[in-house]
Amino acid sequence: MHPANLALRFFLEIAALGGFSVLGWTLTEGWWRYLAVIVVLAVLMSLWGVFAVPDDPSRSGNAPVPVSGGLRLMLEFAILFGGAGALHAAEYNWAGPSLAALVILHYLLWADRIAWLLQN
Repeated sequence: MHPANLALRFFLEIAALGGFSVLGWTLTEGWWRYLAVIVVLAVLMSLWGVFAVPDDPSRSGNAPVPVSGGLRLMLEFAILFGGAGALHAAEYNWAGPSLAALVILHYLLWADRIAWLLQN
């Protein structure tokens, strides 16, 4: 795994979480905004960290809740592309498509990981 692609992946994870947080903030008012952001972040970060494919070379190898590679790939797509969609829905019209394009680039550069996930 190339370190630059790992760095891109980390950026994409943070940006997707940020996208969902921005949408949660814009859809609520008052102190509910803070609660919405905290809940959204807690749920998404838990899903990302807990459901993993055993011995995934892009992660620590630990899988608190082991899942198939196909399910993990769907989770990644849902969170990363969902973050892009959330930015677009929050009317950050340039940021949403830009994030989606970077997600596509990331997976194109890491086609061998997609193949590995689909085999496990």
